[in-house]
Amino acid sequence: MKKQNLNDIILFQLDKTNKMAKQYSQSEFDRLKLDITVDQWVLLKIIEENGPLSQRELAALSVRDPASITRTLDLMEKKSWINRESIPGNRRQYNIQLSEDGKKFVKTNMKMIKKHRLKSTNGFNKEELELLKNMLKKIQDNMF
Repeated sequence: MKKQNLNDIILFQLDKTNKMAKQYSQSEFDRLKLDITVDQWVLLKIIEENGPLSQRELAALSVRDPASITRTLDLMEKKSWINRESIPGNRRQYNIQLSEDGKKFVKTNMKMIKKHRLKSTNGFNKEELELLKNMLKKIQDNMF
């Protein structure tokens, strides 16, 4: 049996691609002095698209552990990007939604984010992007 090189393994390439994309985005955020991490941006965008959400729902959509996003949410609340509102009849959970400052931050920075997304898919046509998206979803389904 031929020994497989790590660079030939799809999951390694996916992980490497993800890390490179995060590093690129974080360096751009830092260069623009946005005072945000990629993980904070992802949570803001998920809340903007789906909110209000409980922390458990937010964790599921971001594929993160609910406990691990607590500190991130604390920082985002401190920056006035989100609000936590009590859920009636449930003292342990909160609905998380964007504040007005959070909505403004997302809106102001979407042009730059779209530019990053376009850079990452430069050279792909529509059909290739659709095929890639479907293949990635298939891998995700296989891991579920």
